[in-house]
Amino acid sequence: MKYDVVIVGAGPAGYVAAIRAGQLGLKTALIEKNKLGGMCLNWGCIPSKAIIESGKMFQRAKNAELFGVDGIDKNKLSFNWEKAKNRASKIVKKLGFGVEHLLKKNGVEIIIGEALIHDSKNISVQNRMIECEHIIVATGSYPKKIENNFSDKTIVQVENLLSLEQLPQNIVVYGKGPVAIEMVEFFHMIDKNVSLICPDKNLIPGADLFFTKYIINLFHSWNIPIVYAEVQENYKDGFISVEGTNIKCDILINCSERIAVLPKADFPIELNERNFIQTNENLKTNHKEIYAIGDVNGRAYLAHVASAQGIFVINKIKGIKSSFNIQNYPLNIYTYPEMAQIGKTEQDLIDIKKEYKLSEFPLSSNGKALIENNTDGLIRILSDKKYGQVLGVQIIAEHATDMIAEAAAYMQIEGTVYDVAQTIHAHPTVSEIFMEAGFNAIDKPIHK
Repeated sequence: MKYDVVIVGAGPAGYVAAIRAGQLGLKTALIEKNKLGGMCLNWGCIPSKAIIESGKMFQRAKNAELFGVDGIDKNKLSFNWEKAKNRASKIVKKLGFGVEHLLKKNGVEIIIGEALIHDSKNISVQNRMIECEHIIVATGSYPKKIENNFSDKTIVQVENLLSLEQLPQNIVVYGKGPVAIEMVEFFHMIDKNVSLICPDKNLIPGADLFFTKYIINLFHSWNIPIVYAEVQENYKDGFISVEGTNIKCDILINCSERIAVLPKADFPIELNERNFIQTNENLKTNHKEIYAIGDVNGRAYLAHVASAQGIFVINKIKGIKSSFNIQNYPLNIYTYPEMAQIGKTEQDLIDIKKEYKLSEFPLSSNGKALIENNTDGLIRILSDKKYGQVLGVQIIAEHATDMIAEAAAYMQIEGTVYDVAQTIHAHPTVSEIFMEAGFNAIDKPIHK
């Protein structure tokens, strides 16, 4: 049987591309060797955010008396790991069924097994030969393994976190980036002794340094140790020894930098200097009619960027005019409070010697934030000094990962701070900080 498109990997890049292909009438097959939804749905984005939300609820319960809720004995509060896991698993299961339904609804054939790419027109899965016009590789990425003398039970990989029957008291997170930061905060929220070992001082690659400084100060206020070092063969008797510091460690969560999961192929596929699949501006590899989307091409590690790449490539195949600007996609960090950014960072603008204006507005002056007792945070808008075009936005707020979509809309239409200031926001809402920062940018702040 011949297909128009065969996609290898059913994560956010692959399954979204498959659905889009089906919508456009392309005969499509989707090959997945594990579970539909990939790491994001089954082990990463969804379940991790679900347990983080449980941790946040645990923290809110501790502060219920501030809202006039009596009768909660803080000494009797405890975090039920089993129930939090079960809730996360139910969400994953429901979304998994949803993905399968959407694929079948759009005529996509789902093939379970490991693909072997023979050439740009032929793939086999468990000795079944499949002919196609286009191949899309969407095999994702995986945290790099830690090479040391730790026991298998001591190091916990991302996909195995929810399989732990219980969580010990002393937990070390190794790595950097949003996932590492999120895990540290989660364990802290549920009253575990947690430490972060980061391979270098670039705590959140790709984020504005403002976020890194904020996290360092926050962890310091919470007495969470941060040690900048590699994890080597230095584990003994329940302690990790790094940089002259002994850290109690019952388990180590591996959140190290991600490496590409490369597909099996009878020929070499060109890789870049970081060993991800090399692609051009249309996300094509060095082989005709073979594309690479999502984590495997190393352009980003964000699920929504992967999905956008999938839609972009299918549109290209179908001849639909489309564009892909990676700077117009948000970076979300599900901390407490959340952090989100889009566009240029302050460091980017300094590097390119762009004249810009920085406008800020704190949540401590926002009525809704005060009502919710979520006053830790602010918005920062970076704008072109001459014309006022919005160049970048950073938000620290309880719902920053949702609010950043407004900034994405401004950037999509090349909006200015004048547009931001003139956008009417309902009162009281946390989103009013956009309007306030917009007014601040044009030197006419209202509540500051």
